[in-house]
Amino acid sequence: MDSILSPTTSHFQLRRPLLTPFPPSKLTINRLNNSRHCVQNKGVFGPQPLRVFATSAPSAQAASNKSSSSIPSEMKAWTYTEYGGVEVLKFESSVAVPEVKEDQVLIKVAAAALNPVDFKRRLGKFKATDSPLPTIPGYDVAGVVVKVGSQVKDLKEGDEVYGDISEKALDGPKQFGSLAEYTAVEEKLLALKPKNLDFVQAAALPLAIETAYEGLEKAGFSEGKSILVLGGAGGVGSLVIQSLGADLAIDYTKENFEDLPEKFDVVYDAVGQCDKAVKAVKEGGSVVVLTGAVTPPGFRFVVTSTGETLKKLNPYLESGKVKALVDPNGPFPFDKVSEAFSYLETNRATGKVVVYPIP
Repeated sequence: MDSILSPTTSHFQLRRPLLTPFPPSKLTINRLNNSRHCVQNKGVFGPQPLRVFATSAPSAQAASNKSSSSIPSEMKAWTYTEYGGVEVLKFESSVAVPEVKEDQVLIKVAAAALNPVDFKRRLGKFKATDSPLPTIPGYDVAGVVVKVGSQVKDLKEGDEVYGDISEKALDGPKQFGSLAEYTAVEEKLLALKPKNLDFVQAAALPLAIETAYEGLEKAGFSEGKSILVLGGAGGVGSLVIQSLGADLAIDYTKENFEDLPEKFDVVYDAVGQCDKAVKAVKEGGSVVVLTGAVTPPGFRFVVTSTGETLKKLNPYLESGKVKALVDPNGPFPFDKVSEAFSYLETNRATGKVVVYPIP
């Protein structure tokens, strides 16, 4: 299966857990599209010393707060009715506003972000498990709640929220996504937007930060263990690096991570190099694979999105210890979604590709 994240990689040596309150451990990160070296000694989440290695991939605020009585019956949205290239994307001005189920809220979308899973879905890479066509693409969203279902417990109209609107990225993702004026989302997938972030920054985070956090958990990252992360310049990798605090970047064009004399308890592969990753893992270790073919002892990991993860991480975002990385070529306006997709598909983005404003 193809990656949810950008297929890009360099190497980093990190110390101290930042995104997760893990005890002392060691991690390594490898990054494909950035050959610079960097040293950073501070971690965010824990005071304990930690040595880490990793490989990494290359890498506005305003929404109208409408009451439910003023919600229109139709909206503007980007859609496609067949799988294919960017040319299948169509801008529609009279799409029905989605109905809100009992456990959902209706969001007036302020900003949305693109992920590689968006274009791979559009290409039909996992059409066997996709929701039916036609599709409004988009997973990441930030906006304002304008209507709540009868079983919604915590959110209310006027709340500024963010999240990944599809619980399972590859298995029945939402047919009507975030590249529209409105989208309906289960309350459990959302969190209140961090107060210090604008909608552009908030939209850039959900899928990537949840994958980074849950991936580290699935990796069994714990006291005394070492971990190698492949893909540190992409959406997920950059957040893992922030969370652990990079000490060293290794130029991937001059050194192969699989030839490092040191081997690791866990390798976290976000770039599809499992065949090489298994050469860097210790006997009895494991390889967490986000994309590409899986070679034992590797195993496939696909994030299960939940607002609870975002709620856990909000304090770190509000303190500024973890930051959203938005590609400097954006944000792209709503009428330039095709251009945003084309840019994402070059694999040259150095942060998240965000669409804003959405009228």
